[in-house]
Amino acid sequence: MQTEKVIDHIVNWLKDYATKAGVNGFVIGISGGVDSAVTSTLCAKTGLNVLCIEMPIHQAESHVSRAQEHIAQLKARFDNVSETRTDLTPVFEEFKTEVFFDGDQATVDMALANTRARLRMTTLYYYAGLYGLLVAGTGNKVEDFGVGFYTKYGDGGVDLSPIADLMKSDVFELAKALNVPESILNATPSDGLFGDARSDEDQIGASYPELEWAMQKDAEGKVLSDFSDREQEVFNIYKRLNNANKHKMIPIPICEIPTNLS
Repeated sequence: MQTEKVIDHIVNWLKDYATKAGVNGFVIGISGGVDSAVTSTLCAKTGLNVLCIEMPIHQAESHVSRAQEHIAQLKARFDNVSETRTDLTPVFEEFKTEVFFDGDQATVDMALANTRARLRMTTLYYYAGLYGLLVAGTGNKVEDFGVGFYTKYGDGGVDLSPIADLMKSDVFELAKALNVPESILNATPSDGLFGDARSDEDQIGASYPELEWAMQKDAEGKVLSDFSDREQEVFNIYKRLNNANKHKMIPIPICEIPTNLS
């Protein structure tokens, strides 16, 4: 990958889209992870207004410190970057008092994790409407089009997706070229939706390099019997998640009414 050319292409694409849309810039949720760090830096390079928002909900301290370090670094490098912090923990806790819990604990935990993401989406769109900004998505290609590792109408609820055609390894390559803090480059990827530091690999059962491999093999038309041992396990994880989360990756189904309906 020609990293610098990819960076220039994305920055120009972002600036052109925002200019044609008649908006003032971008708003981005900063998590302390590499995807949001790269996305916010690319947006900052457009010269348009960039609002970085921290939205903690019982967040792990390591995530908070990395997010704050990145925002501080970005503000020092770009005078078009501003920040705000919205502590959503009280909102989340109040929400829990108004809903009932019916199901096993794992199901409840997942529903609450997705609720965190949707509260953050609501917050981003509040500020987007307030300041005339676009919500920039931070999903990469593996998450958005491989295993569907995001929350529908949560972190998947965005106006545009600058890095969604990049594999996770590509994102790390861009991160190094964009001088993203070492603490983020060295951190284990985590979505931070469970109030602890559990990793994406802990949740998925496979690493991003393994998922990239499986995604490529699937595109080549390979099947489970083509592999052995760990490869079979990884490919099965990929196919299972890809099939289960397909509803996130395709347009919302529309019930079309036939013109000759009688």
